[in-house]
Amino acid sequence: MAQQTTTLRTQMQLGIYRVIDPFVKVLIKIGLTPNAVTLIGFILNIGVAAIFIFGAEEGARDDFSEVGWAGGLILFAGLFDMLDGQVARLGNMKSVFGALFDSVLDRYSELIMFLGICYYLVAQHYFLSSIFAFVALIGSMMVSYVRARAEGLGVEIKGGLMQRPERVVTIGVCALACGISAQYIGGDYKLFIPGIKYHVFETMSIFTFPITILAVLTNLTAFRRLMDAKKALDGAKN
Repeated sequence: MAQQTTTLRTQMQLGIYRVIDPFVKVLIKIGLTPNAVTLIGFILNIGVAAIFIFGAEEGARDDFSEVGWAGGLILFAGLFDMLDGQVARLGNMKSVFGALFDSVLDRYSELIMFLGICYYLVAQHYFLSSIFAFVALIGSMMVSYVRARAEGLGVEIKGGLMQRPERVVTIGVCALACGISAQYIGGDYKLFIPGIKYHVFETMSIFTFPITILAVLTNLTAFRRLMDAKKALDGAKN
């Protein structure tokens, strides 16, 4: 099953590369380096956090337009995560420092994005959701850390359901969907079930429920990578 998931993921990745390669060639032609593309993606993620913070400070609790705009920008910034690697490959500009620079700025980008999300959720009094967002942040960082630490010990670990592209797409799509849905069902929509005192769904759930799922799956992915690394290390001893 895991192999099928990896194969499907690889096929989707190759399909996306075929779509973006013409744009990559334009970037190479105008002289952009892989590090410059990585830096642009990082700056865009600062913009994501800024939108969330602005929405927290200036927006009403039932106005999710900033959440939608932030979601769109998350997806656009995530595109640059793929572009930098392709620019390096197609432009024959691969370097060891470039790989390190990409990894470091990816971590900073994700931290800054989650900073904006947590700020927004706390400011708008979604306290429980803000906790899940923080747990999702912990899981996201540990997914990357376990891989990096394992590679430092000579073990290559890449598996897991919630790798960075999946995390970016999940958060970006759900934030965008939340912002768009609010325009049709209203930001204050709540669904009640007879016999249950509290509502079971609200407009914001379109954004916060996937974050809750993300909090669980990222930490499960980190744990799986840890077990895979243990198995590989134990095998190396025998």
